[in-house]
Amino acid sequence: MTDFVFDGGTAVVTGAASGIGAELAAALARRGCRLVLLDRDADRLAAVAARTGGTTHVVDLADRAATLAAGAAILAAHPRIRLLVNNAGMALGGRFDQITLPEYEQVLDVNFHAPVRLTHTLLPALRAEPGAHLVLVSSVFGLLAPAGQTAYAASKFALRGFGESLRQELAGEVGVTLVHPGGIRTRIAESARVGSGVPPEQDAADRKVWERLLTFPADRAAGLILDAVERRRPRLLIGMTAKAPDLAARLAPVGATRVQGAAERGLRRLVARRAG
Repeated sequence: MTDFVFDGGTAVVTGAASGIGAELAAALARRGCRLVLLDRDADRLAAVAARTGGTTHVVDLADRAATLAAGAAILAAHPRIRLLVNNAGMALGGRFDQITLPEYEQVLDVNFHAPVRLTHTLLPALRAEPGAHLVLVSSVFGLLAPAGQTAYAASKFALRGFGESLRQELAGEVGVTLVHPGGIRTRIAESARVGSGVPPEQDAADRKVWERLLTFPADRAAGLILDAVERRRPRLLIGMTAKAPDLAARLAPVGATRVQGAAERGLRRLVARRAG
């Protein structure tokens, strides 16, 4: 496929109220795209739309019916879509035995089922637009799965498998880019849910660890994603916190998990000493 052309195309972005999604909206507006923006945070989404000129859909992507309804409304208003960015995501802290099944399933609904539902609903509009492209934002935890992230890692591994298979099915029609961000400076740690069985002191310690890892600027991440779209790159790793684990997983799939666990324990001790 030829390079992607942004100017004049319609771009749909989920999770557009903050973080990478908001930066993508701003960058796409500068590149001449007509924007359709989705998020559950009405106030923040309205602020992004005011800056970028996009139309908005306030929707909780954990809600199957609401997600499908939003997709149908977008399809009716935009029968041709040039870019769909499934960016929205949520995190959930706690070991598997510290979370409830509804909490687990909510993460799967937002991070995996919503992208599947929106992609399935909007695929006719993507196919109707020559040179269309699809972006699926997975995670470094779609490459390696740390303890305490069973729901998040499962959702991101699933999204990775979905995207890699779909890329082959849509070859020559719609481009597909899988994105694996590392520690991006967004609100994901701040807004992360915590399992019902997680003690407050464990939650506080976990948040401090993750906050120290979220250092890569969201605007730079958005720029890299759009560069990857323009060049039709099938896969994008953002930051050394994604590139190093990816290399480790390729060289030593089992050993990489042990190294990751040791590194996380070391970071926790460092944070605890500084907090003390």
